[in-house]
Amino acid sequence: MKRIMLTAAMLVLISTGAAAQSQGDWVLGNWRGGGYWFPGVVQSHVGDKITIAYDDGTRETASSTQVRPYTWALGTRIECRWSGGKAWFGGQITGISKDGTQIDVKYDDGDQERLTTGACRSK
Repeated sequence: MKRIMLTAAMLVLISTGAAAQSQGDWVLGNWRGGGYWFPGVVQSHVGDKITIAYDDGTRETASSTQVRPYTWALGTRIECRWSGGKAWFGGQITGISKDGTQIDVKYDDGDQERLTTGACRSK
């Protein structure tokens, strides 16, 4: 019975994002628990706390449950700030640079642009 409970606990930890995230891993962090996931790189992981340097230049230390592996790929639905503005617009990733730091986005209204990942978020 103890083995079953331990296995179940490990599965819960993995499914909630508490799986090990190492320094240098590219991740998505739920900025301030607000429901939007932003790309960044793990700076440190101590206990249940992960410090993320987000692609937009901000930083935060969050619970490991607020961090998940980076999963953006072609076809992923995201929201981005058109042309560096402040408003967010929905679209889809249509291209990714070789180093992964820039993405091509086709917005729902048909506009397209290439921008850095720091200008985008996902739900």
